[in-house]
Amino acid sequence: MHTLELVAAVVVAVLAGAWLSRRFRLSEPVVLLAVGVLIGLTPLGHAELSPHVVLFLFLPALLYWEALNSSVHLIRSNLRAITLQATLLVIATAAAVAAVAHLLGLPWPIGLVLGAVLAPTDAVAVSAVSGSLPRRTLTVLRTESLLNDGTALVLLAVTLEFLVEGRPLSVGGTALRLAESFGGGIAIGAAVAYVLVPLRRRLGEPILHSGLSVATPMLAFLPAELIHVSGVLAVVTCGLLTSRIAPRHIEAQARRQSYAFWEVTAFLLNGALFVLIGTQIPGVVGGLSSTGLRDATLIAVLVALTVIAVRLAWFYTVPYVVRALDRRAAQRSLRISSRERLPIAWAGMRGAISLAAALTVPVATASGEPIEQRDAIVFITAVTVTLTLALLGPTLPLVTRAVRLPADHEGAREAELVRQRITARVQRELPVLLEQFPAPRAASGIAEESYLPEQESAETDDPSTARALRTAVLDVRRDELARIRAEGTMDDDVLRAEESALDAEAVHLAHAPQAS
Repeated sequence: MHTLELVAAVVVAVLAGAWLSRRFRLSEPVVLLAVGVLIGLTPLGHAELSPHVVLFLFLPALLYWEALNSSVHLIRSNLRAITLQATLLVIATAAAVAAVAHLLGLPWPIGLVLGAVLAPTDAVAVSAVSGSLPRRTLTVLRTESLLNDGTALVLLAVTLEFLVEGRPLSVGGTALRLAESFGGGIAIGAAVAYVLVPLRRRLGEPILHSGLSVATPMLAFLPAELIHVSGVLAVVTCGLLTSRIAPRHIEAQARRQSYAFWEVTAFLLNGALFVLIGTQIPGVVGGLSSTGLRDATLIAVLVALTVIAVRLAWFYTVPYVVRALDRRAAQRSLRISSRERLPIAWAGMRGAISLAAALTVPVATASGEPIEQRDAIVFITAVTVTLTLALLGPTLPLVTRAVRLPADHEGAREAELVRQRITARVQRELPVLLEQFPAPRAASGIAEESYLPEQESAETDDPSTARALRTAVLDVRRDELARIRAEGTMDDDVLRAEESALDAEAVHLAHAPQAS
């Protein structure tokens, strides 16, 4: 019963916190975190958050949803920057945190584990506060936060082996583990996507599509974890590929129902994670025993500042090194100014994945000796998560406005190009379609704007013929959209918006009253 009460309290907290933040224009993650702290002060919040709940329930679902809504086109064009941030920046952050922690009195093994725990940005936190950013910036941030979890979890596994089992650290061995983890995760994610998406086409009812969609991230995550490769990369790869190949296999009604479910689910899971983080803070503070509260707080503040400083330093040094090494015209066209890099550098929020990783640290070594500073790792992590959410999250919109990023008109331009191509295709196909489905008045509407008018049942047109013509034109438009997607030259967000409009028309047409 206690668990059910906590679940009910978290759901109410998510709804109340989201309403308060939107009503008074406050940072939603910070409000939800504060509400969670209040719950943590009550008997309901005394239970310790299981890291398995975050890593096996929340994480795959949220990563999958974020991947479904990412732009493969923009990821491909910014792949180098994303890869560097998701790997080398994670390693640099982990090393800097470990060094600072050691200088402040923590043993090297504890510092290295702490560095791996705090190295990745949090996909949920980044998505919650970065909505006002331009599409390219948002895509880079989102994808980085999706992928860097995989790097950090490999680093955590290596450092835990050093801490718990006494295995020596090796640069070559760690690089090999990263390569195996990334390669295996990508392979499994691709295999799951190419198996499950065609399978969904064979399912007769939309509810079955939605059910398999819900299971998909877990079906990608678990096999990868069982063979000790990156479940994160498996889920992200599966989501990205599904967003590309699913339109050819999944019907409009099933897709709309699935997306509607995921929107609600992602909202609740996102909010619940912030609330659950908050519920842990009172217990983490109260459970600190290996280090004094003042000393631990000082270490945590300095570690949080280190995390922020390393990210800022990275974005104002590494790009210039890369520019000096690669002067190709294609790469020069992707460069952004130092002013435009500031919002990316500022978006270094940590979140639930870091806290869950800290909670996975065992209480004893392989020989049975207690790991006395485990509570310090959890405490420092909780404080760092709180500080980055409270400092960076609410100020990111201010930073974005202050740097005066150039207006993003590319999306509108691409949307217009897509619509023009679809209209031109319809006009080319229309004479052939009219021979099959003669409906003069409906045809007039198609030729003008590529949409059939709602008055398809005009007296001079046969209603069933007009309906058949509308369906045929819809198929032509969808086929042209598939061609554009296959070319890979347009932003996936633009294509999804057009696809959503087509799906709405298809569902409306399917449920329109039949002529008697």
